[in-house]
Amino acid sequence: MFQRRTVTVAKRSVAQWRSFATSPANSARNHKIVVVGGGTAGLSISHQLLHSGKFAQDDIAIIDPATWHHYQPGWTLVGGGLKNKEDLRKPMNSLINPKFKFYNESVGAFDPAENAVTLQGGDKINYEHLVVVPGISINYGNTKGLTEALADRNSTVSTIYGYDTCDKAFRTIENFREGNAIFTQPAGVIKCAGAPQKVMWLALDHWKRAGLYNPTKPSDSAVKISYATGLPVMFGVPKYNAILEQMRQDRGVEGLFQHDLVAVDGKKATFATPDGEVTREFDLLHVTPKMGAHGFVQKSPLANEAGFVDVDDNSTQHKKFPNVWSAGDASSLPTSKTAAAVTAEAPVLVRNLLQSMEGKSLDASYDGYTSCPLLTEYGKVLLAEFKYGGVPKETFGDWFGIDQGEPRRAFWHLKKDFFPWVYANHMIKGTWGGPKGWM
Repeated sequence: MFQRRTVTVAKRSVAQWRSFATSPANSARNHKIVVVGGGTAGLSISHQLLHSGKFAQDDIAIIDPATWHHYQPGWTLVGGGLKNKEDLRKPMNSLINPKFKFYNESVGAFDPAENAVTLQGGDKINYEHLVVVPGISINYGNTKGLTEALADRNSTVSTIYGYDTCDKAFRTIENFREGNAIFTQPAGVIKCAGAPQKVMWLALDHWKRAGLYNPTKPSDSAVKISYATGLPVMFGVPKYNAILEQMRQDRGVEGLFQHDLVAVDGKKATFATPDGEVTREFDLLHVTPKMGAHGFVQKSPLANEAGFVDVDDNSTQHKKFPNVWSAGDASSLPTSKTAAAVTAEAPVLVRNLLQSMEGKSLDASYDGYTSCPLLTEYGKVLLAEFKYGGVPKETFGDWFGIDQGEPRRAFWHLKKDFFPWVYANHMIKGTWGGPKGWM
C-alpha cells in the first residue's frame, strides 16, 4: 500500500506541483492586524496603531484597490469654485507607511471564523485582529437615468459626490442664467449629510452676487431654487435644523420634503413621495446619489441587517467577533458619516484594540461625536458639532462660549483652509484627534 502511494505521487507532473504551490490554500500571509480600507479611517487608524510602538515590519497590513486617495470633504469646495480637484488627491501608495504591508487589491470575502480575508485574486490573508473600514458605496445606478445624465458633459445634471463630477457642479452653476434649479438629498444613509445643502447655499450666493437671484423677491428672480430632500426636515439635529429651516424660508428656497429622487429623464426629475410619484421640470439639477454598504461587506458574516459592520456603539468592537473592529462610513455606528466623526472614533478603536491584544478590559468609549461645517454662503460657515441623540457638543462653545449655530467667518477659514491642511499633514498620518487636537 505504501509503495503504490509513493509511485502515484512520483508520477505527478511538475505543472501539478506548481499548481498546488500557488493555490489560494497555500498562499496565506499572516499579520497581527489587517486593515481593510485606505481611506480616512483606514489611514488614521493604521498610523495610530503604528505610533503605539507595538508593531514591527509588516505586522500591520492595509488592503485597498484604489490608485488615489481623495480628500473628499474638499469636493464641496470644488463644487463652489474654491478648490481644484487635482489638488485634493494623492497617490495611495505615497501615503502608506513603509512599515505596512500594502495589498493594492479588492477584498473577495471575509471569513471571521477562520480569522482570514480572501482577496479578489484568491490569496488568503490571515490576521489576529481585523479592522474593516472600506467606506461607503455610492450607488448611482439606483436612480434611473442618473449615470447617463452625469456622464453627459452637455447636461446640467451634476454631483459633488464623485471626483469625475465635482467640478462639473460649479461649471453648471457658473453657466446657469435662468430657470429652475433643484438640489436633492435622498432618503437613507449618506456620507456628510450636510453637503447636499452646502452646495445649494453656495450656488444661491453665487447667483445672488451675479444679480440672478434676490432672496427677498424670489418670484421675480431669473433663478428659482428648490431643495428636494427625502427627509421631513432640513437637518437631523433639532438645534441646527431650526436655524437652517429659518434660513431656507428667509432666502426664498422652496422646500420639497419627503421627496426622494428616483429617476432623471432629460429635464424631468421624478420623486417618490408619501402620496406617490411626482415629476418636476428642472433647468439645473444637483443630485446627491443613494448610498449603501459595499457588497462584499453586506454579504459577509460581519454585517447587520442594513449591511454595515455590526459593532458596539461605544467600543467599536464587533458584536459577534471580538477581534473584529470598525469605524467610519462602513460601520453601524449610529452617527453622521463624516471625516470629523473618524477623528473621535479612531482613537477609541485603537485604544480598545490594543487593550484587547493585551487581554485587558476595554476602557475607551465613543460618544457619537461628529461635525458638519455647513457652508451657508461665501465667507461664512455654521459649524455643527453633535453627539449621539442629536445633542450639540460644540468645541468653541465649551472653550469660548460661542454659539456655533451662528454662521461665522472664522469657521469659514477652518473649513476652507485649516481642515484640508490638518487632514493631509496630520490626520491621515495618525497625529490629529479632532477637537482634542494633536496626539
